[in-house]
Amino acid sequence: MPKRPVIGVVPLVDHKLESLWMLPGYFDAVSEAGGVPVMLPLTADAEQLSRALDVVDGVVVTGGQDVGPALYGEKDPEAVALCGELCGERDAMEALLVPELVARDVPTLGICRGIQVINAVLGGTLWQDLPRQRPSDVEHHGQPPYDQPVHVARVLPGTPLAACVGAGELPVNSYHHQALRDVAPGLSVMADATDGVVEAVWRPASRFLWAVQWHPEFAHRVDEPSRKIFSALVDAAREG
Repeated sequence: MPKRPVIGVVPLVDHKLESLWMLPGYFDAVSEAGGVPVMLPLTADAEQLSRALDVVDGVVVTGGQDVGPALYGEKDPEAVALCGELCGERDAMEALLVPELVARDVPTLGICRGIQVINAVLGGTLWQDLPRQRPSDVEHHGQPPYDQPVHVARVLPGTPLAACVGAGELPVNSYHHQALRDVAPGLSVMADATDGVVEAVWRPASRFLWAVQWHPEFAHRVDEPSRKIFSALVDAAREG
């Protein structure tokens, strides 16, 4: 029986309760795909992060609060005011984590905030608030139950995502108000919404670095493409 790879999951942060926590979907989806999920430490200590990466085979960069605009060079006070709750602790951690994941070629899956922070750290920018900066008829901020699709993503043919879940229209759940604006150098788009908002990217120079704007951790129990995305991560981690 093949060894189950260990997948480090970036912790969620609750400032009000002064706690780190985890949505079961992240752990459940990794486990059901054949991995062993563990929570990474919340730290901006480079040595701690490096040591943590020594013992994992892959990483999930989770959803969460808005990405701090300073991380991608946005200084316009009006733009900054469009942000919701920020998490400086995660910004500091992921500013170190993402380049280390790239340098080590660790199989990585970014989800929601994950796609945004990966893009920001690698040199891209973000829309701070889609309804006010880039209004459209597409609903990107769904309501419960969060495992149900609210719009379609157009998966581009010839991309790794198309090989995984098929090209063309893919119904996705969605819960975000920020999104990729300028795609970072080295990243390529794998899917977009019908209004052009980027829904998935990958890094061709990496063994496996995918990121999606929707939430397969919510949908994996009822949605086969969501399960396939987690399986692709775990398979890449196992091969490493």
